[in-house]
Amino acid sequence: MTPLQTHNLCLAGTMMFLCAGCISAESRQPRPERQKIDFTTDWRFQKGDPEGLSEDLSYEQLKPWLMPSANRFISGDPARLPEGSVPGSGAAYTKADFDDSGWRRLNLPHDWGIEGPFDQNLPGETAKLPWFGVAWYRKTFDLPASDQKKIITLQVDGAMSYASVWCNGEWVGGWPYGYATWQLDLTPHLKFGAPNTLAIRIDNPEESSRWYPGGGIYRNVWLIRTAPVHIAQWGVQLTTPQIDAAQATVQIETTVQNETEQVVNITTATSIFEWDAQNRKAGKPVASQGLKQSTTAIPAGTEDMLQATLHIPQPRLWSPDHPALYVAVTTVRQGARVIDQKETRFGIRTAEFSADKGFLLNGKVVKLQGVCLHHDLGALGAAYNVRASERQLEIMKAMGVNAIRTSHNPPAPEFLDLCDRMGLLVIDELTDTWTYPKKPKGYAILFKDWSEADLRAMIRRDRNHPSVIAWSTGNEIGEQGDPKRFHYSEELTAIAHNEDPTRPVTTGNDRPQGGYNGYQKTIDIFGYNYKPHEYEKFMKANPDQPLYGSETASTISSRGEYLFPVDEDKDGGKIGFQMSSYDLYAPRWAQPADWEFKAQDQYPAVAGEFVWTGFDYLGEPTPFNSDLTILSNYHSEEEKAKALAELEAIGKIAVPSRSSYFGIVDLAGFPKDRYYLYQARWRPELPMAHILPHWNWPERIGEVTPVHVYTSGDEAELFLNKRSLGRKKKGEYEYRLRWDDVVYEPGELKVIAYKNGQPWAEAVRQTTGPAHQLQLAADRESIAADGRDLAFVTLTVQDADGRMVPVAANEITFTIEGPGTIVATDNGDATDHTSFQSTERKAFNGLALCIVRADGAGPITLRASAEGVAPTEIRINP
Repeated sequence: MTPLQTHNLCLAGTMMFLCAGCISAESRQPRPERQKIDFTTDWRFQKGDPEGLSEDLSYEQLKPWLMPSANRFISGDPARLPEGSVPGSGAAYTKADFDDSGWRRLNLPHDWGIEGPFDQNLPGETAKLPWFGVAWYRKTFDLPASDQKKIITLQVDGAMSYASVWCNGEWVGGWPYGYATWQLDLTPHLKFGAPNTLAIRIDNPEESSRWYPGGGIYRNVWLIRTAPVHIAQWGVQLTTPQIDAAQATVQIETTVQNETEQVVNITTATSIFEWDAQNRKAGKPVASQGLKQSTTAIPAGTEDMLQATLHIPQPRLWSPDHPALYVAVTTVRQGARVIDQKETRFGIRTAEFSADKGFLLNGKVVKLQGVCLHHDLGALGAAYNVRASERQLEIMKAMGVNAIRTSHNPPAPEFLDLCDRMGLLVIDELTDTWTYPKKPKGYAILFKDWSEADLRAMIRRDRNHPSVIAWSTGNEIGEQGDPKRFHYSEELTAIAHNEDPTRPVTTGNDRPQGGYNGYQKTIDIFGYNYKPHEYEKFMKANPDQPLYGSETASTISSRGEYLFPVDEDKDGGKIGFQMSSYDLYAPRWAQPADWEFKAQDQYPAVAGEFVWTGFDYLGEPTPFNSDLTILSNYHSEEEKAKALAELEAIGKIAVPSRSSYFGIVDLAGFPKDRYYLYQARWRPELPMAHILPHWNWPERIGEVTPVHVYTSGDEAELFLNKRSLGRKKKGEYEYRLRWDDVVYEPGELKVIAYKNGQPWAEAVRQTTGPAHQLQLAADRESIAADGRDLAFVTLTVQDADGRMVPVAANEITFTIEGPGTIVATDNGDATDHTSFQSTERKAFNGLALCIVRADGAGPITLRASAEGVAPTEIRINP
């Protein structure tokens, strides 16, 4: 297989629609018909089906009525609605005249599961939260009589899961896959100049996910208004077959739908502008098609694809270091009248995966310094929030991350907008499962019916983002080992190439044989999960196929927790239901980070890695994801007996963990020690040094307490109370410096790091006094007063000298004054079952988090207090 090269001009976002008044002055035309309307406010919500509903509303019963919703994304014959009534259409909740005034009123996005309560009897792998079950959302809205001849479309960016939609009591359609973005045409069911009612049923089956999926309409929802002749859903595709310093050739394909009963003659034209740092169109067009395009006749009830070519002189290339963006304005005219217009942000870059060089961006080798991210946002659950996602990516970039794998599903559309703007490469992933089930009610139920539609929809939505460099069609799928099912991979790869011939296809593979049994030939680039020991063998067997670490390390740790003596067995490190943060521990199928570093250095042709995971996430609390693990988690019979007695008192033997230990950053967004190990490797130009463990060990005076140092320097000298404990230099394939025989005494640890023989960075750990005061620090001084923007406020427990007390566990009470709301609190402790919505939270190893939303204009004061320590407050300005 020859190296696949991508030359493409990529769009950002979900092809941004213009609202009234936003048309560029250049067109000198009246406002076009298209509007994208925020449809997230003032919904009604109710758990459970209505009483007396006797109809079976399972997927198998609804499937014939759901399948037509996918017709635009399947290559075979379109599905047709069956005759008769759809199951559930008699349900009271579907009716326009149903009185929902007693239902809960809320705004979307919404995740009912994160509201809890935590239940120890629920499985830890899905976070001990009640995300499963049935719920209904209803919304009443008006449309003006002037919209009578318009097309009104509902767009849902994500609903978990098996969404079914009724409008004014009539069946519209739905979409089963909870991670998909989908659209439904509401037009035939609407009343104009009168109220309309939308009803959406969500059905989240138990045993359908290996991690916390969330529940509800958890991403944004839109109404899209267009003229009957309009650009199709995700109907603009831009590619650049030629890019050099002088110019970029831009090919534009625009699909236009004619939903009238007559032939229409239309023209399309596109102008391209630079997109500036203030997220707006700048200056005059850098390229323009004008009105040179010939007129095209589109028959009634059909669509046509129109092509054009533009040239951008001296293009600014998109890269992680310089994420330059443009915006294309595509206009559709019928005669002299503008009937549709879309703005589409994009970036220009080349991307290539090579078997002998790795990954090249704009012709230069770029090592993929990536992490895998689940879709939840910690204490906010699955409910998508742009600022929360942006904060995660900011923390990752500060560590040195340049790439994200969306594990194991398509992300929110806004996530890719952020990656485009912030300069992060993305592997965009479809699903965790094909036909071999991992959960009884997981995606395997849907695969044969929906995988083509889900994959085509994902690629059409995302294919123009400059951040996206590859499509992943699956993760650790059982088909790797079954040659009789390789055809599924071949079919998915063919679909991806059909939709987007510019990007390669990959999968994340956990079975060594998948690299040699022929499966590897069904995809373009091969990803190994936790197989650094297979890299050399794979490259010899497949000399022409690019290779990367699709999932690596899975080191597990709890922030600020340390076990002594330091066990060198990677399966060790358990401290009750916490994990030691010496970063030496991993599940049996994984490895400490250092092992992957060594393999990446030994085999530089490997394109890079995606660490599992950047952040802790809800669910999958490996190694404590089995009820029976309690029998081996304790180091003494006394500890074990006490823990067993406590668990038996609640009726069963269970594990308390609600969230994972894999994260380089904990669930609250606080870096663990491992963060600095990766930062030292991925930001070698940054002078930095980090010491672990903390130095508050009154019970360990006179005992050996190993000290590790992570630094971007190449050697370091460690001092304890100003006495040198020796200077050490990193050897080949050595990524941390260790002083394993340090005898603990209170005071100060200090390290001086050197690079090329010169002082490079310093770090200090001091024994602190007891908790004396609290400090609050917000991630930003001001936030938007739009009811969506968030401030993430870190609480630190300090001693009298202002030093964080690393063992503090004070019970903190947060209060707020002004037009703001405490949305959630957290502390990063995987065993803490306090509701995320609680305003009281115990500090975990000295830190806690409070998330604040501004609901209106005016200053907000957040206060924090705890018994026996000085309180504090902070002002947040909307």
